[in-house]
Formats: sequence, structure tokens, C-alpha cells
Amino acid sequence: MAGKDQNTAADFTSYYLQQSTKEFAEDLDKIRSAGDFKGDALNVLIKSLQQGTSMFSAADQKRIVDDATGRWCWQRQRQ
Repeated sequence: MAGKDQNTAADFTSYYLQQSTKEFAEDLDKIRSAGDFKGDALNVLIKSLQQGTSMFSAADQKRIVDDATGRWCWQRQRQ
């Protein structure tokens, strides 16, 4: 069961980061082009976005991943 939970957490993190970067695309572009965006700032930015996943319980993460996976499969079938 732990392996499945880890897979769900990893899938959720990936999905969460994809959605976050879509929603904040313009803001992220501004941050990346700022003169003081240097060194390991990208790693700090990624870690900051990843911390948002902690707001969701394991059950919520599973529900969201299952829903997103279901929509992806449904869309693929329609193509």
C-alpha cells in the first residue's frame, strides 16, 4: 500500500506543478526574467511550488489524480 501511496503522491505533485505553472505562467515568466533571478533561484521556486501539495490530504490527492487520469483517458478515447 505504501508504494501505491507514494505513486499517488508523485503523480499528484506532477499534476499540481503542471497546473500551477499553467495558472501562473505570466508571473513565472516575470520572475525568471528578473535581474536578481540567479543561481539556485529556480530550485527555490520549484520547492516553493511543491510545498503547496502539503495542503491536500492523501485522500484528496488520490481523488484529484484519479479524476485527472480519468479525464485524460476519456479525452484519448475520443480522439
